[in-house]
Amino acid sequence: MSAATAESKGRIVVVGSLNADLTIYCERLPQPGETVHGNGFAVNPGGKSANQAVAASRLGADVLLVGAVGDDSNGQMLLSSASGAGVDVGNVRTAPAETGVAVIAVDADGENNIIISAGANGTLTPADVAAAADVIDGAAVVCLCLEVSMDTVLAAAQAGHDAGATVVLNLSPYAEIPQQLADLTDVLLVNAHEASQFLGSAEIPGSDGDAGDWETVRLRFAERGLQRVLVTLGANGSVVLDSLAGPEQQLVQIAPVRVNAVDTTGAGDAFTGAVAARLAAGASLADAAAFASIAAALATTRKGTQAAYPDEGDVKRVLAAGVS
Repeated sequence: MSAATAESKGRIVVVGSLNADLTIYCERLPQPGETVHGNGFAVNPGGKSANQAVAASRLGADVLLVGAVGDDSNGQMLLSSASGAGVDVGNVRTAPAETGVAVIAVDADGENNIIISAGANGTLTPADVAAAADVIDGAAVVCLCLEVSMDTVLAAAQAGHDAGATVVLNLSPYAEIPQQLADLTDVLLVNAHEASQFLGSAEIPGSDGDAGDWETVRLRFAERGLQRVLVTLGANGSVVLDSLAGPEQQLVQIAPVRVNAVDTTGAGDAFTGAVAARLAAGASLADAAAFASIAAALATTRKGTQAAYPDEGDVKRVLAAGVS
């Protein structure tokens, strides 16, 4: 570990996307070819990486974001939201392209579908990672997703690995990844659908899956070079698959946190940001997942993404009261 790393223990560097979320609320999501009436519209700050950075920062972490926005009102909104949450945006550059956008429909049960257009996110390159080398060298965690180019993700993973940071990869939006990226990833975060796609499995066990089912999944991830994996199951909690842990900690099922969900948009990012925050603070993977489960659940109780994310006090109050 370098001197810079030792002095900056706990820093999280998030490399990736910033999007303006164009959200329409409706009673139900439309079927293909169908038009439905909406009952509300909002433009909110989003993008998986920006969301994860804000989520981690609101939970008390020291966070720096590497990305790109356009020279437009959406870009200013995104920078203001991230910096207002305490995220260092000094490595978010202004690109000669419009800020990325996500078009989101949210139904009465809080479920959503999302279409993204990369915009300025598509201009992020390995050169931007190289320009952030000093801050990556001082990171405890490097957090990545797949809303920017694979070359950029791979460069950031390599830089994080070389710096001795824990490389966290959220395999979303799903894409096939090169083995080199799998080998550089210390912690993989996937939902059940992404896990199924990655492993080529017809079905991933649900919350009622027995230990033998999940043990098979753990071994299959390990065969692909991924030793530490978190599988989120939405309202059914999550599962920790840690092949590097002791025998009793290799498979840990995290119980769901029951809330009245209003909007699930960005809940996965809240989970990822919370995991990164706890890992940067020295927590075990299972403890990080349990903490993140609460943060993600609380994030669904309000509309929007970044403005809905809880702070550390919110999560600790739930922990003190007992998770139900």
